[in-house]
Amino acid sequence: MRAVVVSQWGGPGVLTETELERLEPAMGEILVRVHAAGVNPVDWKTRASGALIPWGPVPMVGWDVSGVVEAVGPGVTLYREGDEVFGMPSFPRQAGGYAEYVTATARHFARKPASLTHVEAAALPLAALTAWQALADTAEVRPGQRVLVHAAAGGVGHFAVQIAKALGAYVIGTASAPKHGFLRSIGADEVIDYRSTDFEDAVAEVDVVIDAIGGDYGARSLKVLRPGGRLITLNGPDDVPVGGGDHRTGWMLVEPDLAGLNAIAALVEEGRLRPAVDTVLPLAQAAKAHELGEQGRTTGKIVLTVA
Repeated sequence: MRAVVVSQWGGPGVLTETELERLEPAMGEILVRVHAAGVNPVDWKTRASGALIPWGPVPMVGWDVSGVVEAVGPGVTLYREGDEVFGMPSFPRQAGGYAEYVTATARHFARKPASLTHVEAAALPLAALTAWQALADTAEVRPGQRVLVHAAAGGVGHFAVQIAKALGAYVIGTASAPKHGFLRSIGADEVIDYRSTDFEDAVAEVDVVIDAIGGDYGARSLKVLRPGGRLITLNGPDDVPVGGGDHRTGWMLVEPDLAGLNAIAALVEEGRLRPAVDTVLPLAQAAKAHELGEQGRTTGKIVLTVA
């Protein structure tokens, strides 16, 4: 099978396309022929250093996939050959999504929404699951609450805006001015240009903040939270501000989640959630995809076509 591997830790140029032996599903697993693979910040962060991820014999990146079940391992009852699925297999362990085939536990996948192409579906799993688990599971957002989403036009951000809106929240997003129209089109009630306005001077009495930026954004976000409000940091534990007072603060790491994927698929089919795909590139141009992603200017997601 064709696959993109990491020849050594470093810049995008270390991504190399090669031929590997095709995988076979073990007990409880399925083999998926990948049609498209999403690209996420965790991909280039792990490519650069290899930190935190338990790597296999051949280092491979990528966790967002959409494709067709090629084979089913012993004991699997959820799927059969030919089913269209999407998912975030094995995260945070190595999955090797930048490849023609992926194997993983069957429940790391869900049935692909029929209204989406494989490219669109591959944009969903990691980023949309992060937003869903942060808002629905961790913060338990309720109708009428005020939710502030930083980097609202990014991969996680544009899903967080739509999911918070679907949960009945009043949604505020930070983004550069050229992206404000896009954010309003997907449901943002209020948008702040972070380049010209300090968000803490423009918003207050927020129930939940989703911070996908890090740095000083966490400490600044505490200033806009209501007493007892929740700050959910996505970049890493080092970005959780010290001394949160009477606010609830913490770092959240996304997990494979069949129930979450099914909830996301339902929102898609109801017309309340739609992935924005910024750029589509072939698998052979994975290095270019990383270069574009690392510039931090993407609206929505970058996706690689495989099959």
